[in-house]
Amino acid sequence: MNNSAADNECTTQPGVSWWHALYTRHQHEKVVAQALSGKGFEVFLPQYRTVHRWKDREKELLLPLFPNYVFIHGGLDRMLALVTTPGIHSLVSWGGRPATIPWEEIEAVRRLVESAYLIEPHPFLKCGDRVRIKSGPLEGIEGILVRKTRGYRLVLSVEMLSRSASVEVDTSMVERLSSGDPNRVARSGDVPRGRNLAPYPSSAMVTA
Repeated sequence: MNNSAADNECTTQPGVSWWHALYTRHQHEKVVAQALSGKGFEVFLPQYRTVHRWKDREKELLLPLFPNYVFIHGGLDRMLALVTTPGIHSLVSWGGRPATIPWEEIEAVRRLVESAYLIEPHPFLKCGDRVRIKSGPLEGIEGILVRKTRGYRLVLSVEMLSRSASVEVDTSMVERLSSGDPNRVARSGDVPRGRNLAPYPSSAMVTA
């Protein structure tokens, strides 16, 4: 996907502060991302392509993968410049403190939107058989395998936001993970759904 650098730039390595989520007004995601990028913030707005059809025409659109959310890396030391940006409703928080998103989840989303695979929003999934992509440009990403009418899809979830996205995959590309897999990233257990959730250590979740 050839989105702009301001939309899909997300190359910061682990350990260099946290990613956070901003809740925006309806259809203000792109405006907020562009404004924050112009102020020098490191912003990530994952998007996907879709075709909308009307009676007399059709048009390809680039839409936010997670409506009403824009991700920002660090930058909380400039809180006034952040919260006064037009279009921002609030900083996603827990107990009065900014909620954090693991780098691995942001990186997994970035890899999906930059791949050649067809990606789209998906109802949030949390439970089920976990798998790992074992080959190709998405190698190493983990998630849950689900079946759709047209085939299998891998659904990646940002758990702190209870939002998911899916990508179509060939089942030959994935391998099942057992609960005792030594390469599996440890998770802290079930996390309640909603926007204002506590920080937790987790890997990205993918389902198909």
